[in-house]
Amino acid sequence: MILLGNASVSYNVRVAMKFEERLCDRDAWSIGDGCSAERVLDLLSTKTVFLVVRESFYGVTRFEDFVTRIGTSAPAVSRALKQLEAAGIVVRTPYREPGRRARDEYRLTAAGEDLLPVFMSLMQWGDKHLQDGCPPLLFVETDTGRPVRVRVSADPTPETTSDHIEIRLNRAWRRDQGASPMNRCRSTVTTEGRYGRRPRRRWPGGGAAV
Repeated sequence: MILLGNASVSYNVRVAMKFEERLCDRDAWSIGDGCSAERVLDLLSTKTVFLVVRESFYGVTRFEDFVTRIGTSAPAVSRALKQLEAAGIVVRTPYREPGRRARDEYRLTAAGEDLLPVFMSLMQWGDKHLQDGCPPLLFVETDTGRPVRVRVSADPTPETTSDHIEIRLNRAWRRDQGASPMNRCRSTVTTEGRYGRRPRRRWPGGGAAV
């Protein structure tokens, strides 16, 4: 049994993956630093880097908004954005407001969009094991309101993108928090996505693998 704050996680060796026969002797082979999971962890090497990815999925594009939403220093956000840009996760897009100099927005690339299952898996695990059964946000299919889940499956399932999602405030969490936190929250999250300012609301295929 592993204890994580208010969470307890049981580990059963029977659920471990199995190697094919020629790989069973772990001392007989090595892929060195070629492990893809290790490389992803090198890329998302700090909390700030991952929170920039989170906010990108939530529609944040401008530097000052990243700083505000994440609640960290501007230099930390700058380093994270440079790291993600170098890795091809975000790309700069110039914009200019009337009477101001041209500036850059940061938007997810196709490679960044492919991190959606990674992000949602962490959210789903945290909701289950770290939130005491009451997470603040719910991710549902717009048309049906069904909860969206990430799962591992060999069955073919249709993929979806981050602009097909509705983020809702969990009413149970709202009751637990009382009225005051809700003055700062909205049930539908309005974002600035890749195609202009819009509600980020839909995610078809609720219940299917992302």
